[in-house]
Amino acid sequence: MTSTTTRPQSNSSNLLDEALNQPPIGETANFAWNATPLGIAAIYKGISPTKPPYEQAIKEGQELSMDLSREEKEFHLTEKGLALIFYS
Repeated sequence: MTSTTTRPQSNSSNLLDEALNQPPIGETANFAWNATPLGIAAIYKGISPTKPPYEQAIKEGQELSMDLSREEKEFHLTEKGLALIFYS
């Protein structure tokens, strides 16, 4: 008999998931954008690529008057898909 252990989500994952359930603040060709407690989230609309598409997100963020080029960045796999997070 095998058992599976489920690790509880971290507080930041919970905050992110809750924020991504809110309506997006904008949309571009490849991303839905949300303001979250962790930073600006760019949710990739396609199938998750092998490498996070940060450069594409930075380019498309400019369409929404966001300069993300100097921000720190990280990614999370969420229920909504690949989330690129930009923060200071």
